[in-house]
Amino acid sequence: MKIILDKGCYRDICDAHPVPIFSQDWWLNVVAGEKDWDVLIAEEGGTFLAAMPFTLKKIGLFPVVKMPELTPWLNIWLNYPEESKYATRLAFEKEILMTLIPHLPQTCRFHQKYHYSLTNWLPFYWCGFKQTTRYSYVLDELDDVERAFMNFKKNSRYDIRKAEKQVDVQAIDDIDVFLYLNHLSFEYRHKKASYSDVLVKTLDEACRQKSCRKILIAKDAQSRIHAGLYLVWDEYSVYYLMGGSDPKLRESNANSLLIWEAIKFAASIQRAFDFEGSMIEPIERFFRSFGPRQIAYFSIQKNRFPFSLLEALR
Repeated sequence: MKIILDKGCYRDICDAHPVPIFSQDWWLNVVAGEKDWDVLIAEEGGTFLAAMPFTLKKIGLFPVVKMPELTPWLNIWLNYPEESKYATRLAFEKEILMTLIPHLPQTCRFHQKYHYSLTNWLPFYWCGFKQTTRYSYVLDELDDVERAFMNFKKNSRYDIRKAEKQVDVQAIDDIDVFLYLNHLSFEYRHKKASYSDVLVKTLDEACRQKSCRKILIAKDAQSRIHAGLYLVWDEYSVYYLMGGSDPKLRESNANSLLIWEAIKFAASIQRAFDFEGSMIEPIERFFRSFGPRQIAYFSIQKNRFPFSLLEALR
């Protein structure tokens, strides 16, 4: 088995296989920068067996592997043997990951979150990494959206019906309108977004060209915009990437209606709906009220000097 660093080969993999959107080469070019990401590829006999993208940044003078902005997780693409038994798949994962991991950059800090399709982090453990479990929420049985609606908590169904009487949901193309709402949400929480407007606009243009984004807003009869959300999708799911709302108009419950419309959109294109989860309790409670399935995924870390020293001193 040969391990190579080759973005060209990875682009071929992305073109030929359903790689999730957050690990597509064009997405990484935007959110990480074309020079600040790379990919390890396992190849044998002219066949690509696996691909592990990663992003390289610096914290001060120290090189680190970290998650790019606006990217909830990355995906390790694995080309499993056809018709393999579960034990065979686990053996394949172990062989591939134990081969790939030593070729990762020896940076001062490594931190990557991986898509929930990766259920086996043991090879990372055996190589000295640590992991924290995080959670996403996914609605993946949307063949009957009305049945899905009845699985919402009673309060959520009430909020949606209430919002339907006050606002209309519209799809727009104006990213500045969405960013205004996004800013209002951060200001209300006395926080600043970790991403810039320039990055959002660049990503929006890339997604628009790929026809994989939708901006929804809730607007009332007085033309006041109550809330908005930003969706992206791939061959698997529609993802709730960003949201925003006017704190002065929160009583309309427009956010609940927007999510309901987003779920119906996901069903219309035969995708699951991924809330992207949250470890913040009030947001987690809100997402959970829509009846999704809780799915665990891994946040994997490893520190070397000086970050290992800082970790030990905590």
